[in-house]
Amino acid sequence: MEALKIAVIGLRFGMAHIEGAMGCGAEIAAICDCDGENLRFAGERYGIPAEKRFTDYRELLDRRDIDAAVIAVPDQRHRELSCAFLAAGRHVLCEKPMALTREDTRAMIRAADDAGRLLMVGQICRFTPAFEKAKELVENGTLGDLYYLESEYAHDYMKIVDNWRADPLRHGVIGGGCHAVDLLRWLGGDPREVFAYGTKRLLPQVPYDDATVAVMKFDDNTMGKVFVSTGCKRDYTMRTVLYGTKGTLICDNTSPSMTLFTAGPDGMAHEPEIIPVEVNNHNAAREFACFAEAIRGNASAPTDAREGAKTVEVCLSIIESAGTGRPVRPDYSF
Repeated sequence: MEALKIAVIGLRFGMAHIEGAMGCGAEIAAICDCDGENLRFAGERYGIPAEKRFTDYRELLDRRDIDAAVIAVPDQRHRELSCAFLAAGRHVLCEKPMALTREDTRAMIRAADDAGRLLMVGQICRFTPAFEKAKELVENGTLGDLYYLESEYAHDYMKIVDNWRADPLRHGVIGGGCHAVDLLRWLGGDPREVFAYGTKRLLPQVPYDDATVAVMKFDDNTMGKVFVSTGCKRDYTMRTVLYGTKGTLICDNTSPSMTLFTAGPDGMAHEPEIIPVEVNNHNAAREFACFAEAIRGNASAPTDAREGAKTVEVCLSIIESAGTGRPVRPDYSF
């Protein structure tokens, strides 16, 4: 099978995508970054010759030797670059979040539909080994019916805030918290209603709340919670707990094991089972493999344009609720 030819745009985050694509046998046809030093470093690190290095993505749009583009630029430019490559007939893997506004997500969906090309959004948690195992345990009935699920995005941004992260549009809930929101959507379905509170105590560099808690109603029998803190003083984690009628699972994306509690016929809990898992919280190779299989028509993309837009919609609903003090029903009519 002929190798897919890939362009990677944005090398601050794109180097993981280069490694993921190369690990799946793809050919890196071009790399692009407006920062010449980033371009040089990535080119030398991965043996990509000077003639395949570009500082302006528009130079790549007419190239016939590119099958797909990976967009790893700041979130504010996801619409611009994704739509440009889709219109040029390329498939696109766009970093999360898909975009920062409803208008942009809808424009990107239209661009993919009009071009007849795949737009996949890089919601990497769906490819994290612990969370893949959690999904398996949910689907095979080990936990019974879920009645409550929660996840958190705890990440101290104090040393990494820059202009694009401080943009008011890039609220912590959508910029990083979209990981936890997408994970709960994947495990529990689309929430019908959200209610949120926010506070700002720890991150003076940004204009938005640096801690938000959102309660979600999935259906009549299932509820959930997402906690996002971009100023917390602790190690990065996405601790996640799933409560079902037959058991409870505690896991995260940085630990080598997860804990499973199950009950016997009498309803009493057994001793917990410790399940070892691989630690790989940015599994770019697995993500790219799914992207490649979808391009080839062998499988559907797990996070296509509409899936990416649904996660953005829930994030924006959380932000709206925290600002107004009222519950919000996400609008999934894309």
